[in-house]
Amino acid sequence: MTEDEQSKQAEPEAEAAEPTQKMDSPDVDSPGMDGEDPSEGPAQEPAEERTREQAERLAQVAGDALLDKKGRDVVILDVGNLTTLAEFFVVCHGTSETQIKALADSVEDKVREVLGEKAWKREGFDSRRWIILDYVNVVVHVFSEEKREFYGIERMWNDAKRVEVTP
Repeated sequence: MTEDEQSKQAEPEAEAAEPTQKMDSPDVDSPGMDGEDPSEGPAQEPAEERTREQAERLAQVAGDALLDKKGRDVVILDVGNLTTLAEFFVVCHGTSETQIKALADSVEDKVREVLGEKAWKREGFDSRRWIILDYVNVVVHVFSEEKREFYGIERMWNDAKRVEVTP
């Protein structure tokens, strides 16, 4: 086989890999839509698979951290039986962009302090309207009140067991 034939044969493989790379970038509805770098945050491999009990503990620690900074309507959704995306979603909203960032920072700090874990992925810190902290099987959503109402995660996952987080 000539070099030309080999390079032509290799080209379709390179083209096939391209769509996968495009899928990694945020879509129109994602928190990163405001032009921030989608790779923002720690570049690390996901933590080893944690047990459901460990995931529940992480969700509780995150919920407590949100309450510490006066997060509004903090709720844990147990979605483990409904999806393979995660075991738990932790959802709340803040009243200002400054508070939304403070809420997310508080979760990161408290989870690192209590459990020694860092978020695998984090998005939305530039826009501060919807910040996502992805701990693989626990995903923390910190919204502005408007974005929380608009996206309606609780409505979308209305079959999930709902746990109100209270002080």
